[in-house]
Amino acid sequence: MKDLFERIIKDKGPLGKWAAQAEGYYVFPKLEGEISNRMIFNGKRVITWSINDYLGLSNHPEVRKADAEAAAEYGMAYPMGSRMMSGHTKFHEQLEEELAAFVEKESAYLVNFGYQGMVSAIDALVTKHDVIVYDMDAHACIIDGVRLHSGKRFTFQHNNIESLETNLRRATKLAEENNGGILVISEGVFGMRGEQGVLKEIVDLKKKYNFRLLVDDAHGFGTLGKDGKGTGFEQGVQDDIDVYFATFAKSMAGIGAFFAADKNIIQYLQYNMRSQIFAKSLPMPMVKGALKRLDMLRTMPELKEKLWENVNALQNGLKENGFNIGNTNTCVTPVFLEGDIPEAMAMVNDLRENYGVFCSIVVYPVVPKGMILLRLIPTATHNLEDVKETITAFSAIREKLEKGIYKRIAASMMK
Repeated sequence: MKDLFERIIKDKGPLGKWAAQAEGYYVFPKLEGEISNRMIFNGKRVITWSINDYLGLSNHPEVRKADAEAAAEYGMAYPMGSRMMSGHTKFHEQLEEELAAFVEKESAYLVNFGYQGMVSAIDALVTKHDVIVYDMDAHACIIDGVRLHSGKRFTFQHNNIESLETNLRRATKLAEENNGGILVISEGVFGMRGEQGVLKEIVDLKKKYNFRLLVDDAHGFGTLGKDGKGTGFEQGVQDDIDVYFATFAKSMAGIGAFFAADKNIIQYLQYNMRSQIFAKSLPMPMVKGALKRLDMLRTMPELKEKLWENVNALQNGLKENGFNIGNTNTCVTPVFLEGDIPEAMAMVNDLRENYGVFCSIVVYPVVPKGMILLRLIPTATHNLEDVKETITAFSAIREKLEKGIYKRIAASMMK
């Protein structure tokens, strides 16, 4: 019998094997200073395109004041215990009521973390008799939730309705044999490539197939639709989304998340989501802070308008300069280049150290081998000068990449 840790020590995984070269710089980097369009990295001021603070609320004076006042009044511990046992307050209820009204659902349920909440909700919504059909590019939290499912599950090709329908036919046959149901899962916005989920086309299939739809709208909430109400409103299908999910970690610049659905579904989740039943309640500063942020979403349309001014300037500028940004139709701005992991590391080092631009680098296994994805997240705090400098920098590094300069740098570093 092997020692359990023998494999772990020898095989650190597709990302972990680069830890010696990457840690502290490419992964687990330290961005310092106030969250904004420009922050400090490695002792230098850089344009930051890797912060999901879409509406620029992280350091908004009204937000900081609300957070500070709540922390001073309640501390970080109150309420203690899980919601079900001793951690329930009128402010948790108020936030749920206001969130439900905002996204136009009958009821809502507040959860502590988006990732944890999605995993647990999927586990609660289905039994071994049910079938899950989900987009193959779904976020890791969805994949991990599906892994808990003891019944059948199928993936459909990303945003491919023909593939979805093929799998719905398979799912229907199994569900009928097992006396179960079907849960389809997609995202409002796919966070790597920036494409909206084809929710309208998915909803249209309800005319032919009996299924329920769960949508993860982490990147759509606050950025798309009227008043930032999300992708369901952007596409005119919010009423047909059976369970709507969004997180506070993006547009709300906070911690926590929520589900919204018909009242009987939300009540079921309240009594059956293990991650909430057995976890401490969301602390009061997070709850009251979220109430303030939600109010700003409703009453300050200029935040979303400024965000989209920057999004359009960045994306149009990149396209005009010949960059491939894929099929994004959201704020998420991917730039696709060709190269291997060592080239990507050399290129990003150059970008950060010599051009003062900090963005996320995405490589295999998140994207196919031979592809480098530079992922930019515009926010309301960026400005047109940030956009201009970034496009100039990207043009310079693309030329170096195409000339093989980064390949030679990487080869010399690996000797």
